[in-house]
Amino acid sequence: AEAAQQAALERVIDYPLERLPAVDEHGALVLAPVERTWEALLPVARGSFSGRAAGRVAGALGACATEASGPIDRRGSTIPGFIVVRVVEPAVLALQGEHRFSRYGLIFRLEPTKDENTLLRAETRAEFPGVKGQIYKTLVIRTRGHVLVVNRILRAVRRRAERSA
Repeated sequence: AEAAQQAALERVIDYPLERLPAVDEHGALVLAPVERTWEALLPVARGSFSGRAAGRVAGALGACATEASGPIDRRGSTIPGFIVVRVVEPAVLALQGEHRFSRYGLIFRLEPTKDENTLLRAETRAEFPGVKGQIYKTLVIRTRGHVLVVNRILRAVRRRAERSA
């Protein structure tokens, strides 16, 4: 089972995120420098997808990763549903995954503003092959459940970064 999971991890890491169709992008202005926002993003991203419930959902979907392993700022580390595929500190954290109904990526980008704050963006890319993939897309994307989760993450990062000022 571990060899199969390792093969799945390698397959996902080798698939360029840019090949996945764009789904949406959301952003937040963080009243904190990029470095502090990055320091806030890492634990929020890890915590948002960790826990028993996330692992159970990832397992039920047949996700490539079902548990957390390694530091979130290291390529190849995992959290339920995702593999860390790109880290450019303090500018980009890219997570990618796949399961029976979708192949997907979530890319966080941090850009400094002129006044030393941060524009934090979260871009989602995904494909939903077949009829089951389209049903899954309807359940996750078209119901706006995905938007709620992404915006919750952005708000949590903003609060954490601004509190540490």
